[in-house]
Amino acid sequence: MPPSTGHGKGSMVGLAKSSTNAYRAATSAIEPRFNVRSATVVEDPLVPPITAFLESIGLRIEWGEVPDDSFLPGIVVISGGLRVDRSRLRHAGDLLHEAGHLAGLTEAERRQADIAVSPDPGLEMMAIAWSYAAATAIGIPLEALFHPTGYKGWSPTLIENFSAGRYVGTPMLQYLGLACEPARAAELGVPPYPHMLRWLRP
Repeated sequence: MPPSTGHGKGSMVGLAKSSTNAYRAATSAIEPRFNVRSATVVEDPLVPPITAFLESIGLRIEWGEVPDDSFLPGIVVISGGLRVDRSRLRHAGDLLHEAGHLAGLTEAERRQADIAVSPDPGLEMMAIAWSYAAATAIGIPLEALFHPTGYKGWSPTLIENFSAGRYVGTPMLQYLGLACEPARAAELGVPPYPHMLRWLRP
């Protein structure tokens, strides 16, 4: 069963924080390091804490080959989680974004193999908000989550707004019972977003 809250992950936070400096130093080299033509694949140091977190909340991580035409390089949705291809993964933060889409599905829906991620704009905003809460919980830098090659050029805006507490996507998280905006949180006596009441829909 997934835990009811997501902020007690001390060991993963420590691992993520110890990896952050390595990430910043290696960012410029991530693209060539993941060239599938290379005989050596050097893993992004943020992949282990992210995948450990996703498994801890109840999502399945399977390591294996992913087709070149996957929507996000190196990641496809499988029954109950994600398949990750180390040789094709370009950005570790994409794992959190795809997991955010899965979090908005019911448990029964997540169990369906090869389910298509909905293009609905509201669910996309929810996935962004979910991924930020997860990144905050495990200590992933925002520049790794909202990387410049994604989000259709909106990465700097997302980083600026979330850093300033101007969150998007939280109404859907509240509607699904995953988190509360400030007013509702005060009514219930719980911390507001980015604290999560639960990480996955039941």
